[in-house]
Amino acid sequence: MTDTPETDPIEEAILQLVAAAPENRSVSPADVAKAVDPERFNRKFGHVRQAAIRLAVAGKVTILRKGKPVEDPEAFKGVWRIGRA
Repeated sequence: MTDTPETDPIEEAILQLVAAAPENRSVSPADVAKAVDPERFNRKFGHVRQAAIRLAVAGKVTILRKGKPVEDPEAFKGVWRIGRA
């Protein structure tokens, strides 16, 4: 057992994929969902969005729309991606 608090597997997947992405490249929410649950990834999109928002608010990742960071990570619409902070 470890003394660290339990981490969200979706948050861990986001951080791993963003870290593994080439410089100046972002990760799609679908890639994260497929990494977490390859067979039923479409059920994970809402969870991926919430985890990405938590990480963006914490300053660990950036949520991107049209290649640019969103102004408010808690209030964005449309197609989005996840990039390095």
